[in-house]
Amino acid sequence: MSRRGKFITFEGLDGTGKSTQMRKLAAALRAAGHKVVETREPGGTATGEKIRRVLLDSKTEGLAPLAEMALMFASRAQHIAEVIQPALDHGQIVLCDRFTDSTEAYQGSGRKLGSEAVLKLHRILCGDLQPDLTILLDNDLRKSIGRARRRNHKAVRRSESLGEHGDENRFEQQNRAFFARVRDGYGAIAKREPGRVVVVDASGEKGETQRRVIEAVQKKLKLGTRIND
Repeated sequence: MSRRGKFITFEGLDGTGKSTQMRKLAAALRAAGHKVVETREPGGTATGEKIRRVLLDSKTEGLAPLAEMALMFASRAQHIAEVIQPALDHGQIVLCDRFTDSTEAYQGSGRKLGSEAVLKLHRILCGDLQPDLTILLDNDLRKSIGRARRRNHKAVRRSESLGEHGDENRFEQQNRAFFARVRDGYGAIAKREPGRVVVVDASGEKGETQRRVIEAVQKKLKLGTRIND
């Protein structure tokens, strides 16, 4: 039986560079000889991507916070069964852009549903699967929100020009107080689980952030091979 793989998640507000840093880490890990699976939430499977369109589309109106959280977990349960767990069972490194910490931060704190419900659903629906390491990218709140909104608006214009659907602006329409609660929620998770969550300052150059991410991975996971940035 192959040794269980490693599960690394990237968390933080949109606009902190999660996707970019995850791609860079994936490339560095592959260059070091590791088999890597890159995935994201909500999404990661055909079913999950359909749920993602409902959750992130700005045209989705009137979605109750509890329904929003339930859809997040529906996508996640399928994601674990179809992608994450099989890859871990085959000894691969799974890199995931968002996981249950996002639900605790966005729905638990942002939507004020609380952490207890999120953690209970995670135990029931996700088998309490925990990442081996979570990289929490943190940046100035105003800069993160502005960057995310500009990026998503560009994506919408590009998709419209191609006759495609690319609107993922639903959460970016929330006010600053909502995102402040989300950021505080992430901070509370990091404080509660310092052995798993590493907070990385993402306010500087991308190269410096990448070095900090790789340093955290090598220190926490001891993969046996040197990872170069």
